[in-house]
Amino acid sequence: MLQRVLCKSSHPVFPKKPPRHRRGCKERFEYGKENPPETAQLEQTAASRGLCGRRTVCRLLLSLPSPEVPAETTRPDEAEEVSAEDTAQDAEVLAQAAHLERKPYFYTILVSGVDDHNGGSDTNILVAVDAENDYIYGVSIPRDTKAVINGKNHKINFAYNSGGTALLAETISQQLGIPVDFTVTVDLDGFAALVNAIGGVDFEVPISMNYDDPYQDLHIHFSAGMQHLSGAEALKVVRFRHNNDGSGYGSEDIGRMQTQQNFLKAVAQQTLTLSNVDKVGEFAKIFQQYVDTDLSLGNLAWLGKEAISMGVDKISFSTLPNEWRSPYIYLDPDATLELVNQYLNPYVEDRTMEDLDIPS
Repeated sequence: MLQRVLCKSSHPVFPKKPPRHRRGCKERFEYGKENPPETAQLEQTAASRGLCGRRTVCRLLLSLPSPEVPAETTRPDEAEEVSAEDTAQDAEVLAQAAHLERKPYFYTILVSGVDDHNGGSDTNILVAVDAENDYIYGVSIPRDTKAVINGKNHKINFAYNSGGTALLAETISQQLGIPVDFTVTVDLDGFAALVNAIGGVDFEVPISMNYDDPYQDLHIHFSAGMQHLSGAEALKVVRFRHNNDGSGYGSEDIGRMQTQQNFLKAVAQQTLTLSNVDKVGEFAKIFQQYVDTDLSLGNLAWLGKEAISMGVDKISFSTLPNEWRSPYIYLDPDATLELVNQYLNPYVEDRTMEDLDIPS
């Protein structure tokens, strides 16, 4: 089996999803210029990142009818040229991939919070959007997860330091045996701006926080309990690991990820309400201004309306099953495979242990 395969765009697309009623939704959404991501985009984004990742096949076989493309939809105009040599190399993988069928309107999106001032991806969440079955599932990937990067053992956040978002997405794809369709990268300033754009967030701060880092000019001081957080304040809460005296979550990274997940749920609770339906386009434009992503503006607006119509109760989070053995966090292969197939797998057919590549 080929270890890695270049993805080639061939212009098959998902048909546009028709508007439909959902339980608890008072109006029928007319999508207009909002549009779901197309299969051609999935191939193009993977190709732009280079290699798809070990055992992760290209989406060349999803040749569904092409809809009329809205004027503001970003779509590859031409398929990437494929040499005879590349075609021959891909033939074996295409034959093996013939049985793979994608679930309709199911997308995987890697959301990364990065600190470009100090280097590294500080937060990584792989989000599965299943618009057909109305759920959004986010899985946090601990930054200290053991990964093989450029042939050597590293913590997974080193992938961003070494090769940016592209290598980070490829590394996660290799480990979990599924494609990363799109990436969303937010820096610290962008995170604060996004929180401010929705008017701040009411959030239950889980523990008292007292931390000072003069080197970064970072000072975190909050009492436990409900607080209304501005963007700058929210950034401090989700970055917090421990107090000046060493107390805090106990398990710094895992505790911090739980706080981040709870905060994102609070953001969703405040943002994804019917009163905000008319603001989806505004949020999408702010998103594009502050965030580096390969999703189009039309995709963002469509995804936003999908999330609103689902409701916050259809959004959930967890963390990849793991065990800490210094200096790495090791993923539990069996539990990870179960989680992948239950929530993250975009294919109709279940992934197997052979599809995953989890370092021991």
